[in-house]
Amino acid sequence: MALNKVLLIGNVGKDPDVRHLEGGASVASFTLATTERYRERGSGEAKEITEWHNIVAWRQLADLAENFIRKGSQIFVEGRIRSRSWDDQNGQKRYITEILADSIQLLGRKGDSPIPSGGAYVDPGAPAPAPAPRAAAPAPAPSPAYPKPQPQQPIALDSLESDDSDDLPF
Repeated sequence: MALNKVLLIGNVGKDPDVRHLEGGASVASFTLATTERYRERGSGEAKEITEWHNIVAWRQLADLAENFIRKGSQIFVEGRIRSRSWDDQNGQKRYITEILADSIQLLGRKGDSPIPSGGAYVDPGAPAPAPAPRAAAPAPAPSPAYPKPQPQQPIALDSLESDDSDDLPF
């Protein structure tokens, strides 16, 4: 059995570079910074370690990146690691490790995102969600699946003050 799974929460380092391919597919690539903060035991000094990740998103995720992800955006990426190599113009072997995004969720405060709900979870196999229609009047509330509970009758104080022990179940 094998598992190749990556979960990252971080800040986008640059605006996504989006390319549209001949077959209609699009691909976006951008960097994501994850920062680990800790205190040194001896001195108590605060330390930070920032790791940079190369993110690659295809199709609907690339469209999401093109429309909503900007430098500084905080996002959650779920995907898998891929390493590849190629020869550059000088014949030298180059290597890169990338994260192939399977899903992306926009994080951060509601006002930071251009999406009204403050975030979007995108399944790459599902079609892109259609924008919500704008109605002049509020939509009617859906009818409940169960009957509405009836209000209970108030209890008279006289019945609470009664010393009638015959009504007790024990």
